[in-house]
Amino acid sequence: MRSTLIKVGVPVVVGALALSACGSRSGGGSSSGSGGGGSSKVATIGVTAPFSGDLSAVGLGIENSVKLAVQQANAKKTIPGWTLKAEAVDDQGKPEVGTNAATKLAGDSTVVGVVGNLNSSVSTSTQPVFAKANIVQVSPANTGVALTNVNGKRPYDTYFRTCTTDAIQGPFAAKYLISQGIKKVATINDQKTYGAGLTAAFEKEFKKEGGTITASQTITDAQTNYSSVISQIKPGAPQALYYGGEYPQAGPLSKQLAQGGLSIPVMGGDGIYDPKYIALGGRANDLATSVGAPTDSTAAGKSFLAQYKAAGFSNEAGGYGAYAFDAANAIIEALKTSLKDAKTAQDARAATVKAMANVSFTGVTGKVAFDSFGDTTNKVLTVYKVTGGAWVAAKTDTF
Repeated sequence: MRSTLIKVGVPVVVGALALSACGSRSGGGSSSGSGGGGSSKVATIGVTAPFSGDLSAVGLGIENSVKLAVQQANAKKTIPGWTLKAEAVDDQGKPEVGTNAATKLAGDSTVVGVVGNLNSSVSTSTQPVFAKANIVQVSPANTGVALTNVNGKRPYDTYFRTCTTDAIQGPFAAKYLISQGIKKVATINDQKTYGAGLTAAFEKEFKKEGGTITASQTITDAQTNYSSVISQIKPGAPQALYYGGEYPQAGPLSKQLAQGGLSIPVMGGDGIYDPKYIALGGRANDLATSVGAPTDSTAAGKSFLAQYKAAGFSNEAGGYGAYAFDAANAIIEALKTSLKDAKTAQDARAATVKAMANVSFTGVTGKVAFDSFGDTTNKVLTVYKVTGGAWVAAKTDTF
């Protein structure tokens, strides 16, 4: 469909169709939920993540968690005179679709902030769109280092995140394997921003700690047979495989690794920390790191999950629900300042970006605050191990 439209040379039509292809769903606000009563004005918090496709289970948890934060803010009349609204636009986990989703949200004059994206590679495409429109963007899940730090410089003042980065997650995994006596590791990554960056950070720390990388290989999203890459790493006799990428590829890779005669544990980052990884072939003793402490291990996390369940959402909050809830509440904290004297939501965009730098509160995931690059100051991570057919926390620590 896309190539056909390009051939007939109608870019305006292409753009219009592409925008209309971004699924959009509203929720979380109504006039009756207004904090000001009477002539309440509307400000929208957008949310963009994959709501369809392989990663939709994670994306829907993000969407619902943002809606929960908005609903609670309206119920509490957090911002007098304003009703908050949530607007969700599907990015399908694809950069080009993400750009269209960001363009759609930026074109809505009521949008003052956006929670998203899930994938670092998608945020690479959406950052300039939101920056041009002066819209604050808070990702609950991006871990790619270059999103906030390029040779010591912050690329976009509009971008923030509530999860820690691969500069922390990769080394955290490397130190864990070394502590378990694993000194020889092969790596594979999916060549995407997230997977390649995470693997590079892992390899650097693993070698620094005295470990040996026996092989470094890559795969693609479209690949389903990994026999050739497994044959490349097998001669090095690694004690474990570190994978930089996401669970749709990692699960089958783990299964084929064992079938290929390498019954070694696979370890990855938060991209494989999902029940579907196990369903797709992930094996006992495989490992994953993820940001923060397990949501159900803290009092704040248990309270959030209870509120989420009570709200009646049909999908689980997932690994990033708590981070999305905190991201939405970070925007709402900034709106307390930026909307106070604003006549329209669009007028408050620049002031919202400025106010985000000073946001500081205790959220579900811990202290929510940002450093000069827009990164969270929270550096807590957890190692999970596949045990009894489920991910079980093995170690939580601050890096």
